[in-house]
Amino acid sequence: MSMNELIENFMATGGHHEPTTTELLAWLKGEMKAGNLENLAGILPRLVRPDLDYTLAIAIHRLFKRVRQGRPASAPNVKIAVLGSITTPQIVDLLDLYLQAGRLSPHFYESDYGVIHQEFLDPTSGLHRFKPDFVLILTSWRDLGRRPQVTDGREEAKRCVDQEVARWTILWEIARRQLGCQVIQTNFARPAWRAMANLDASHPAGLSRFITLVNLELADAATPGVTIYDLDQRAAAVGRWQWNDDRFYYEAKLPCSPEHMVDYAYGLASLVLAQRGAVRKCLALDLDNTLWGGVIGDDGLSGICLGQGDPRGEAFVEFQRYVRALRQRGVILAVCSKNEEAIAREAFEKHPEMVLRLDDFSCFIANWDDKATNLARIARDLNIGLDSVVFFDDNPAERSIVRRLRPEVAVPEVPDDPSQFIRVLDQARYFELIVISTEDLKRTESYRADSQREELAASLGDLDEFLRSLEMQARIEPVNPANLERSAQLINRSNQFNLTTRRYTSADLLEISQKADWITRTVSLRDRFGDAGLISVLLARVEGQSLVLDTWLMSCRVLKRGVERLLLNHVVRVARERGLKLLVGEYIPTPKNGLVRDHYPTLGFTHADASTQEVSRWELRIDGSRNPLVHFIQETGSREPIDV
Repeated sequence: MSMNELIENFMATGGHHEPTTTELLAWLKGEMKAGNLENLAGILPRLVRPDLDYTLAIAIHRLFKRVRQGRPASAPNVKIAVLGSITTPQIVDLLDLYLQAGRLSPHFYESDYGVIHQEFLDPTSGLHRFKPDFVLILTSWRDLGRRPQVTDGREEAKRCVDQEVARWTILWEIARRQLGCQVIQTNFARPAWRAMANLDASHPAGLSRFITLVNLELADAATPGVTIYDLDQRAAAVGRWQWNDDRFYYEAKLPCSPEHMVDYAYGLASLVLAQRGAVRKCLALDLDNTLWGGVIGDDGLSGICLGQGDPRGEAFVEFQRYVRALRQRGVILAVCSKNEEAIAREAFEKHPEMVLRLDDFSCFIANWDDKATNLARIARDLNIGLDSVVFFDDNPAERSIVRRLRPEVAVPEVPDDPSQFIRVLDQARYFELIVISTEDLKRTESYRADSQREELAASLGDLDEFLRSLEMQARIEPVNPANLERSAQLINRSNQFNLTTRRYTSADLLEISQKADWITRTVSLRDRFGDAGLISVLLARVEGQSLVLDTWLMSCRVLKRGVERLLLNHVVRVARERGLKLLVGEYIPTPKNGLVRDHYPTLGFTHADASTQEVSRWELRIDGSRNPLVHFIQETGSREPIDV
């Protein structure tokens, strides 16, 4: 069996077909022995699925470690401190596996067992010396302090909740002020047993009620820079008796049963990757037997299976509702179907039970070309990378072809039973969220407005005339609490129009925004077709008489509209007001940001002698003789009039 066949069989079975898995692992070890590390570095991430069993996950992790030892790290480094009242080495190994597969190169600090508060409160501790980017606080319900007693009323029970929440929020404040790092903390997974029987959820002394209230208060108290990992939901989804097998806690202080350790670690890794922008953005959907039962071209509008009164039809309706909920919170939807386009569109326009409608999709491709080609078209039309796309198709042959020809695309195994579709997508956590921004909620409308702009540009022909006709307005303001999370989201997701690809968490940004020697700016853009929201971030630090542009990035969806010229004019004005003489721009090349290679020379910067092979530096003198760059954007509330 060829390597591609082994991988496809492995992906199709989830690694649960022992002969295939054994043969694949033997082949991988052979490649390792032969020294083919580059080949393995490309293959191993494709094998790291969310549903690996523990033994297989550890085996793949060992191969990852050996590849890493044999070749220099090419992924960004991230420092992660893991503090727990549980045993953490197994969690760290699995975290390392999933982060490596997500193209991060993590470095870990593990505290001793059960010393979470001591590590935070002691300024000389290993945690403080490590200076992490992330600190993971892994807790158990056994960490809870004073719990309500049977004789306590609701007021006393509320005091117990407040005291418990305060024990943890004080650690978050230390993380923000002294460590400047992001916090990810598990909430408390309730035990399966209920000492107060059915009253456990309602009586003031019920442990279930107490833990539920603590979890809710922790979620409400989480400030920018703090993410609560909903471990209680994971335990409920698995089944509390299965998740909390106390034998493993008493024997080894494991956080859950071994068979669920992978799920535990994968959830943590998903949050770290989401903070670093490594999340999927687009769900590309097949139609026939994926959004409805049957083939629309053969069965006709009335013949497809969709709607009430039929078990499969009801399952397809519920799946569409789930997909629409994803769209409403910011996931881009696309159609990728082998179909006659007019017939496919008719189903959305005329079927009475259809939940999704045409305006839910930002891209609609239905033709007879192969789906690997069409997925590339979708990515190009939406101006996103293929590594931002999830392809959901009931046809195993189509999934196999896409996996082989477009390995960057995530291709989950789709079961025959449509009632399981939601479970497949939900458990894979492709679209993990840290925060929902205004821009997320308006994403589909933004892509629809992009199409209208393209039609206008094609009709006008002249670029300046097109830009004038957009009637663009921009708001420029510092990073502040209102835009902090969106700024962090953009910093960590932007790869193409990003001069340095330096990553900052919301905690980092909060600290930077409060420093006198830093200048932070965000740009929000709107035009007559709609509001694009916050689309650009610039961070600059004062060094002597110079202002060094540490970070400059922008959403690629607003390219060539003059936003960079507007922002440069603004920054020059701010620098002059501070008495500065020179702007210094930095460009750090990556495989994805070649788009901005000539950004600084195009804006009038000259190459600086201080450039190195790793960092290209550019300078712009900002004396009074320099004229503002021409653009067609009105800066609202600004002294600078529109240039014409």
